[in-house]
Amino acid sequence: MAGMGAFVAQYDNNRGPDQQGTPGFIGSNLFFKGHQTLKEQLQSMKDKEMLEAMRKIVEMVAKGQDVSDLFPDVVKAVVSKSTEVKKLVYMYLVRYAEEQQDLALLSISTFQKGLKDPNQLIRASALRVLSSIRVQMIVPIMMLAIKDSVSDLSPYVRKTAAHAIPKLYSLDPDQGEQLIDVVEKLLQDKTTLVAGSAVMAFEQLCPSRIDLIHKNYRRLCAIVADIDEWGQCAVINMLTRYARTQFVDPNRKTEEKDSDEETSEESEDSEEDFMNSLQTGPIDAVDPDLRLLLQACRPLLQSRNSAVVMQVAQLFYHCAPEGEIVHVVKALIRLLKSKRETQVIVLTNITTMSAKYRKLFEQHMKSFFVNASDPTNVRLLKLEILTNIATETNISVLLREFQTYVYSSDKEFAAATVHAIGRCAAEISEVTDVCMHGLMNLISTKDDTVVGESVIVIKKLLQMQASDKSGIIKRMTRLLATVTVPLARASILWLVGEYVEKVPKLAPDVLRKMAKSFADEEDIVKLQILNLAAKAWIVNNKKITLLVPYILAQAKYDLNYDIRDRERFIRKVLCPNSENPSPLEKYAKKFFMTSKPPPNLRSTFKNRDEYQLGSLSHMLNSNAIGYQPLPSFPEVAPDSSVRTVVDTSWAAQARESRSSSASATNHKTKGFYSSEGDTDEEDSDEEDSDSEDEESDSEEESDEESDEESDEESSEEEDSEDEESDEEDDDSSEEESSSEEEVIKKPPPKSKPPKKSKPAATATLLDFDEPAAPPTDSAPTVPQSSVTLDELLGDFGTMSVDPGSTGPNYSLDNVRTTHELLHRMSGGGLAVDYSFPRSGTVSGAVPISLTFNNTTDQPITDIKVDDIDLKGGVEFSGFDSIPLISPGQSSQIGISINFNDTLQPAKFTLCSSKGRFPCKIQPPVGELLSPFVVIESDFDSMKGKLSGMHEVTGECGNCGKDPGTISQLVSETAATSICFSAESNCLKFASKTAAQEKTLLITLNVGEVIKISVNSEAVVLGSMILKDIIKAIEA
Repeated sequence: MAGMGAFVAQYDNNRGPDQQGTPGFIGSNLFFKGHQTLKEQLQSMKDKEMLEAMRKIVEMVAKGQDVSDLFPDVVKAVVSKSTEVKKLVYMYLVRYAEEQQDLALLSISTFQKGLKDPNQLIRASALRVLSSIRVQMIVPIMMLAIKDSVSDLSPYVRKTAAHAIPKLYSLDPDQGEQLIDVVEKLLQDKTTLVAGSAVMAFEQLCPSRIDLIHKNYRRLCAIVADIDEWGQCAVINMLTRYARTQFVDPNRKTEEKDSDEETSEESEDSEEDFMNSLQTGPIDAVDPDLRLLLQACRPLLQSRNSAVVMQVAQLFYHCAPEGEIVHVVKALIRLLKSKRETQVIVLTNITTMSAKYRKLFEQHMKSFFVNASDPTNVRLLKLEILTNIATETNISVLLREFQTYVYSSDKEFAAATVHAIGRCAAEISEVTDVCMHGLMNLISTKDDTVVGESVIVIKKLLQMQASDKSGIIKRMTRLLATVTVPLARASILWLVGEYVEKVPKLAPDVLRKMAKSFADEEDIVKLQILNLAAKAWIVNNKKITLLVPYILAQAKYDLNYDIRDRERFIRKVLCPNSENPSPLEKYAKKFFMTSKPPPNLRSTFKNRDEYQLGSLSHMLNSNAIGYQPLPSFPEVAPDSSVRTVVDTSWAAQARESRSSSASATNHKTKGFYSSEGDTDEEDSDEEDSDSEDEESDSEEESDEESDEESDEESSEEEDSEDEESDEEDDDSSEEESSSEEEVIKKPPPKSKPPKKSKPAATATLLDFDEPAAPPTDSAPTVPQSSVTLDELLGDFGTMSVDPGSTGPNYSLDNVRTTHELLHRMSGGGLAVDYSFPRSGTVSGAVPISLTFNNTTDQPITDIKVDDIDLKGGVEFSGFDSIPLISPGQSSQIGISINFNDTLQPAKFTLCSSKGRFPCKIQPPVGELLSPFVVIESDFDSMKGKLSGMHEVTGECGNCGKDPGTISQLVSETAATSICFSAESNCLKFASKTAAQEKTLLITLNVGEVIKISVNSEAVVLGSMILKDIIKAIEA
């Protein structure tokens, strides 16, 4: 064959240009001869030859070759008794049925016979071919075939029937009413193989018929994990829309509460509360059916199919309580390791989510750092995410990362980085000066793109600041000789014109230079030159009497009509060199010098969540063809009884199992993804009994047998939870306030056999939303610290025991300012103070001394910590309980808290015999440091490395203080170590942050005015330390 191919190629090359490739020569003859051989094989009565011919034909179809001329011969092969031949024939017919409709019609009877074939694959293939014939006259035949296939014993045939419904509907929309009845029957199918296809047919045929979903809702939630992957996408998308129409917004009560109680100081805490605690928020307000959907879909976040993960993510984003959206974060981060195409889609959705919930992805910040191999679109999306999640805590790390991005060879990415720095400066006031300083340094670079973008960003930042701008404007006007980016030149001219009153001497000179190059400038620059001329004329027209008419004369004959219109307007209002003043001249200042609102530097993804996440419209940020907007939540939830299926046994069994103690030991183990316990369990049991797929049954039975022991325990535990939830709010409040022992010993509403205590390690595998069951020991266990008290206290001082108290009582000598933790009136007579002894950190934790005072005439017992609420990476394990404090006595203990270099408070509940009292410990910024001994040469070397964006400066009056007093004030303000300097008037202090050990250097030049500089990678902490030092010196 190879030799024949070479001969054909050589023969064809020797022919003339007008003969090459034309039919009738050797190449086409060979191709025709090959088809002729296939025809002979198809007409053979031997199944072996027909099978070989069909394999070759299907192979040619897969390669894209046209074999439509074999259609008549292939159709005849349908009558073959070989199942393998029939399969291949139907594969061919599905491909060419629409192109060869006339010939396909001649074989309708053959296809109808195939619908009765004993092999399910042949029946499904016949139906698929029949639905591919796009001819109006066979619509009744297709309708009958679909109705018969819907009742087929094979779930594969029923699945194929569901796929045929949209084809028939597009061919004849008048059949919609009959097809809806068919879809309703398919939706009730209990086989997971059919469910996904039935929902797809529902979405394309009648998506507004929500009434068809009501009675199937809970069953779809129970089996969604067992549906095929693409069917899961359709089911979750449909259930998302269903949830938006049938349930009230689960976050509505939270929003109303926040609007009444939230203050400006607590706005950031409210955002962090729902991100760090899954049990906060209106959990009880979530509809049980919505809770069922969320619990059923959450395991799918581990799916290998990225589309399924995205569907679950959009479900939680659009329908779940805010505190539960955090569940999807790790799954989305995992998808970033997928293919590049998947990366872009996932990053686009993460960008939208991070624009609304800033704290959501903050812990995974490093996952969005740009890699060298990332394409530009991925880089821009990662940069947008990093900008969205920027906070006071991580801004120093982000600015250091941005400083590298600015010098990227990708010009578009570098310009976007400059814009990101501007957004950070606008949103985080602590780093505004640092970002402005860095942007001013970028102006001197040789990259025109970076310089131009820096000028634009600086212009926007200056509009938002109220400080003196004359110095920056003067520096920027020098760039007019070198900057070539039109938008940057226009921005400089706009700044000069906007603040012309502050630089009255500079404006005429700038206008003179721009008048020379007016004809060569871009249109946007010309317009700003005209605006500058008008504003300069209003402020001081004596110096530009001839210059402004010269510029207006050039603009009068410009090719752009906008520039000509602007020139005529300015001439009529200002009338330079005109004897008759214009009546509009007195309004000139209002026309040209009106104050402008500051620009709004915000994410372009801020309002993109109006489109459903994961949709094409969301990706394009515009309505795609066929897109249906996500419905809004109803104000009042519709009747939930429509989802109750009365005529099935599983609902009755679920209610009976909760009320009968005997059924709890005899019924089957509950379904894996059940949320309400017995309800979903009985549903899945019925499906198992009705399913005709023997392999599926055997697998489920083996899974049930292997997990029987653990499932029975989890079933009993969730039955108990269901009983307690049925007792309404009274039982829930009792459950929260009762101790662990009381919860365990609480009898159920009806008699049940005693349950075995269940270890915490054997909690239910999918205990997603409720905390693990408490230990069943009779006495609560007290967490023991692995660090001894002496190690924890360090240099706290000597320990002494008060003979009048049985509890520990320590005397701590090295204690600084005391802060009140709990007032005696609020604590029922128990007063608690805390202080920071600065005795050295233990594994990044700050040592704290707690002093307990019993101001009553009765002993206070069992003082301990409970309900620890930590945010922002703060770590605190509590302390050992104090058994007793006698009346009038006090007790001191030492604890350590790792604040993770943030000012986030450590919140907890202090329990005693007097009650439970909420408390929080918030450190002064100076206590987050640890002294760092260094010599002057090393100090200067480290300070040189921490310049630029890592340096904040300030100054204050001396107030007659000598260097010794100032040194003492600095040491009291921050935990630092003084570095002895050769200069008497230069004070230097060194320290490191307690948790992350970032160097922080403080330099004070003492004179009539004290100049202070703080150098540190922790820019936010440095800014706060600077303010505290200035405040301490000026006090």
